[in-house]
Amino acid sequence: MPDPVADRFRRWFQYECDAHARVFDSLETVPPERRDSAEYRRAVDLMGHLIAARGIWLARIEGSDPFPGPRFPTDARLDDVKADWADVERRWRDCLSGLSDSDLARIVAYKTLTGVDCTDVVEDMLAQLFGHSSYHRGQVAMLVRAAGGTPAETDFIHWVRAQTGG
Repeated sequence: MPDPVADRFRRWFQYECDAHARVFDSLETVPPERRDSAEYRRAVDLMGHLIAARGIWLARIEGSDPFPGPRFPTDARLDDVKADWADVERRWRDCLSGLSDSDLARIVAYKTLTGVDCTDVVEDMLAQLFGHSSYHRGQVAMLVRAAGGTPAETDFIHWVRAQTGG
């Protein structure tokens, strides 16, 4: 039985993986002498936050142990953030690979990081994640440019065109 909505989320996740890879590559374009700048450090920390948020939401959806790292890292090392992303990406691929449209309607109960009881629908949680990622990738792009690097092209439509040859 086809799962068109779940398939759409899997597709968006493929896009997001590519976008994150491009952002990581863009951080490498910052000249070495500028990698101690406040802009570069903040860009790396934002990527660390983005990855932490993905880990936190995955744990909520799966009902598993929370993401072990800080929610808002400071002075994060790029190699550590990349390693965290590799782990979180693998876990998300596993989660999404078995996701069905009916799973998207499941209600998840959890506590926020401040201890507030919440319930959300899985589909809404996934939509939150993609918007959150786009928001922070835009911030990182501005910081990379301010640090002397070349921001990544991460618009969804450009990714779609590259996939379809259009």
